[in-house]
Amino acid sequence: MGSVALAVTDGMLHFELSVAYEVFGSAPAGVAVPWYDVAVCGSGAVRVGRFRLEPDDGLDRLRRADTVIVPGWADVDVDPPADLVGAVRAAHEAGARVASLCTGAFVLAAAGLLDGRRATTHWAHTAALAARFPRAEVDPDVLYVDNGSVLTSAGKAAALDLCLHLVRRDHGSSVANAVARRLVVPPHRSGGQAQFVTAPVPAQYDHPLTALLPWAVARLHQPLTVEDLARAARMSSRHLGRHFKAVTGTTPLQWLLTQRIQRAQELLENTDDSVDTIAQATGMGTATTLRRHFNRTVGVPPDSYRRTFRSRPGHDAGL
Repeated sequence: MGSVALAVTDGMLHFELSVAYEVFGSAPAGVAVPWYDVAVCGSGAVRVGRFRLEPDDGLDRLRRADTVIVPGWADVDVDPPADLVGAVRAAHEAGARVASLCTGAFVLAAAGLLDGRRATTHWAHTAALAARFPRAEVDPDVLYVDNGSVLTSAGKAAALDLCLHLVRRDHGSSVANAVARRLVVPPHRSGGQAQFVTAPVPAQYDHPLTALLPWAVARLHQPLTVEDLARAARMSSRHLGRHFKAVTGTTPLQWLLTQRIQRAQELLENTDDSVDTIAQATGMGTATTLRRHFNRTVGVPPDSYRRTFRSRPGHDAGL
């Protein structure tokens, strides 16, 4: 996780490049964990949007990086530069974790990294990605996909979601939340959330979910049901489900589970509470239930998650 190489070429999209540099370039105040060593790597001076950028190092540095980020690039109708494709492939073969932001997925696909893997890109380009690279399993309906050593994201804001997801994988939920607070963005959007929803956030102060979401988050210790949420919002369960799909891109129960898992992560990192106690505090009821959902969602059991993130400097300070 220590070194991050941002792979650039002519025509890279400046927003995605800036997002990656902002997230990995400097640690947020008060975070004591070792941070990333970031380098912008390219074959020479490149045009990024309207700007001319002089890379820190050449593309050969990608092979020495722990993580390689390929930002989106504008001209997806032509093949990406061969030197960039080769460097990304070599980096992955050398053991690097490789992630694309937005249309950077076309570079990963050209390098063969998406063959047989589920992947995504900006919704406007998913059909083109699937047509040109039929061995990739393109999912147009998600924000990002994590295959372990190969990750892809949708466009713009989803690029930020994936970068925060990587920080969460490396340093835990508390540190990722600290980065999100610095950037003044929501701390977590699940990769499985839909790319396009009718209203990403309740726009009106009188929207039924404006008050309901914080109401539910304050009561995660309770065994809330869809009926409880519908009652609090003063609407039918079916009507509530439609509002949730439009605003969050998911169902009320899945949203609740995501909130409970996030709270469990924070408690595992920042308290000595037992798994049983955390299960009660997050509305999971029993340690068995928490372990089942946590392992399926996060990929490791709660005890392993705690050992990983409580053992690192800065996590005992209650970040």
